[in-house]
Amino acid sequence: MHEQVRISVRGIVQGVGFRPFVYRNAVEFGIAGTVKNLGSEVEIIARGERLHGFVEAVSRGPPLSRIDSVDVTPVTAMIADGFVILASGTGSFSGMIPPDIAICSECIADIFTDGGGYQNYWATSCVNCGPRYSIISEIPYDRERTSMAEFPMCPACTAEYHDPHSRRHHAQTIACAACGPGLELFDRLGHKVDCHDPVGEAAELLDAGFILAMRGIGGFHLACVEESATKLKHRLGRIEQPFAIMVRPDQIDRLAEVSQEDHTILESQVHPIVVLDKRDPDAHREISSLHTIGCMFPYTGLHHLLFSHLTHPLLIMTSANMPGYPMITEIDAAMAKLSNDADFFLTHNRQIVNRCDDSVVRNGYIIRLSRGIAPKRTAVDLGRHCVLGVGPELNANATIYKSGFCVTSPHVGNVRNPATLEYLEETVRNLQRILGAKFDVVAHDLHPQFLSTRFAREIASEHGLELVPVQHHRAHIAATTTRPCIGIAIDGVGYGDDGTVWGGEIFSGQVPDLKRVAHLEPVAMPGGDLATRFPERMLYGILPDDRVRSLLASRGWSDVELGVLEKQLASGFNVTQTTSTGRVLDAAAALLGICRERTYDGEPAMKLESAAASGKAEAWPLVFAMKDGCETLSSRALMETALTKMPAAPDSDHREIRDIAASFQYNLARGIAELAARAASRDGMREAALSGGVAYNHAIRTTIERELAARGLACITNREYPPGDGCVSYGQCVYAGRLLARRD
Repeated sequence: MHEQVRISVRGIVQGVGFRPFVYRNAVEFGIAGTVKNLGSEVEIIARGERLHGFVEAVSRGPPLSRIDSVDVTPVTAMIADGFVILASGTGSFSGMIPPDIAICSECIADIFTDGGGYQNYWATSCVNCGPRYSIISEIPYDRERTSMAEFPMCPACTAEYHDPHSRRHHAQTIACAACGPGLELFDRLGHKVDCHDPVGEAAELLDAGFILAMRGIGGFHLACVEESATKLKHRLGRIEQPFAIMVRPDQIDRLAEVSQEDHTILESQVHPIVVLDKRDPDAHREISSLHTIGCMFPYTGLHHLLFSHLTHPLLIMTSANMPGYPMITEIDAAMAKLSNDADFFLTHNRQIVNRCDDSVVRNGYIIRLSRGIAPKRTAVDLGRHCVLGVGPELNANATIYKSGFCVTSPHVGNVRNPATLEYLEETVRNLQRILGAKFDVVAHDLHPQFLSTRFAREIASEHGLELVPVQHHRAHIAATTTRPCIGIAIDGVGYGDDGTVWGGEIFSGQVPDLKRVAHLEPVAMPGGDLATRFPERMLYGILPDDRVRSLLASRGWSDVELGVLEKQLASGFNVTQTTSTGRVLDAAAALLGICRERTYDGEPAMKLESAAASGKAEAWPLVFAMKDGCETLSSRALMETALTKMPAAPDSDHREIRDIAASFQYNLARGIAELAARAASRDGMREAALSGGVAYNHAIRTTIERELAARGLACITNREYPPGDGCVSYGQCVYAGRLLARRD
């Protein structure tokens, strides 16, 4: 190897301690030269006798980095003795800033070390942990381009920042109580609580049963102890919706069944909410009436300090925003919106540049792609065009494809309202600026009336960009695989090619050529969206006969209401046809009396799954037919079987009800797998791709996988992106990129 070289390292090299890492290796290998940030690239000029070992070492990168390429070229310029970290410059923007990282064990130890410089300091961090995306406004990643710029380092922090032997060498978030962001506690009227230790005071208030709004890394949470859960639910008007909890690590096994994989995820640098099966399905019902509970470990210094004062082993820790709306980030907005919900406010004075909700994982599958995982960067070759995918309507995010990589934003929310649309637009602007992206194409959902579709049209019109509409379920499959496959997309809602609501779809082919070859039987949704809120409407749409009418009458439906429903179905007025798997599950939950009104997204199907978890499934007859060249599975036949098995005096907790719930799920999944297997046999496919929100249902997913395996079909389900709608913006980019690459 040449004695003097330039080493260009590209990838995720910002905000990961790359320059200090290079410096330490230069000292170890006796290398002279310099290291410098250049956008998404690090440039190293190096001279020394042990260059080969040095290049090998820096090519591995520090723990949080992701290396795309390392190029080594000779240089002839004079290189002075010693090794120096230079000020950042500008260059390419092919990489990405990493997501926010949970506090590391060494920083936790620093917080609880008596007499140490970081003792009891809530915002302690180092090069290996702490906020990244939530505080950055531009790259290269340096303090002056983050919200830490407002906090000049004290002499002690400055010395550590410049110390090559320190874990905080060039750590841009370095701060202590003398120079860093501070905490304050306010009551609901905005009066500052006079106390020496805001964290200790907050813990006392929580232990006493008060509800606190707490400003964290990416926004506000509402926190309380378990005994106050019901009070919080009533204040929020979310009586049925489960809460997530933050729990001491030594208490988790008492609460839930935790696999080794779950433990690994809980303790990872992400520290997401992990949905676990309760040890006792009937325990902690004030937190969650389901058989599952969402748990996370403390992931900031503030959380660890709080738990060190608390006498309770867990806290409800739920996002302070309304479901589907953006995280609240500013104290003024929090006090204005939460004064009736929270008793006190614990806040800090560091600006949240990019809001970020907690990530959620179940059985190793991502439900919400956010803190610790996103922005998510994926290497994929989609050709020369720079593509923006604006996502679907529900559980939306955005993805940008540029130069061989897709970058997906954290979770945005439900783009059904102006506030969330504005947040989507803000997120796109931020990612575009950080990546230096110049869009050629905007990919969007096929639905013409989505606000995200409107946004796509506006940005395309303003900048003269090409628009590519992507059908919702094809985006799901594109996000899962680009290989030839049978695609299985099972979810609640998606606008179909024929203008009806799809959601139980079987495709065959290879992106972008995915032909719809099978689906669930189309059924009626009386009242359209009203049938999603009141699933008994969905039940009548599937089985509009006297038995269902009699059942609804026994539950309080008046003759007038039933007459209107009957006439609506007969006339077809405001009646949508749907193949949605989610709506069929909703109707089954309504039939069994498990959920008669949906008060949060996915409630009927989630409660059906919870009831089925303790039930015993049996095989039922499956009815298939052909319709317009596609094979269909009859959901009416399944509902008919379920109805005939109903006990004379149904009770949602009755053993027979649980067995019917388990059987309904099992046979629906078995039928979907059969549709896919038959399509694979016809088209000579050996692989299936499974996506959609219904795939989170453990019993349904594993039944489909097992049935396909028995037929010799491998089944892929994406673990890098959510099977739910959080993968759609990425799938839109993949689909559009492949479509345009073929055209080129």
